[in-house]
Amino acid sequence: MRPWFWMMPLWLAVTQFAAAVEVRSFDDPAKAQAYEELVRDLRCLVCQNQSLADSDADLARDLRDEVYRIIESGQTREQASQFLVERYGDFVLYRPPVRGMTLLLWFGPLVMVVLALYVLYRIGRSRRARNGQRLMNEEETARLRRLREQYKDQ
Repeated sequence: MRPWFWMMPLWLAVTQFAAAVEVRSFDDPAKAQAYEELVRDLRCLVCQNQSLADSDADLARDLRDEVYRIIESGQTREQASQFLVERYGDFVLYRPPVRGMTLLLWFGPLVMVVLALYVLYRIGRSRRARNGQRLMNEEETARLRRLREQYKDQ
């Protein structure tokens, strides 16, 4: 094989890390911390399973720029979060507030678990009812006891 072929995985890894680095400078460490917390708590609207900090999507970069401008302008983390919620809705938050629109999101998994347990209970109950029927008549049960005692002594 060609030597460059073996170098390709290393090259891909290096370029991926280089593309993901964004350098932001803040005049106040509190602003830097607010920025970092906020981009970790906000969801990428394109990827949907990544935070803004983890996503390389163009929209995520734009949103990180917007968050940077908001934090640099002196607004608080809560004000920046509220601005993005007003613009994009509760979906932009990883932990949206409990409201009428988000009840299914918060309590849906619990409802599904309770429903699954109820179905399992009903299945078990119906199986117990079927197993409660006698599988052997009295004569067969007596014969089984005799055989057990006969082989128990051996």
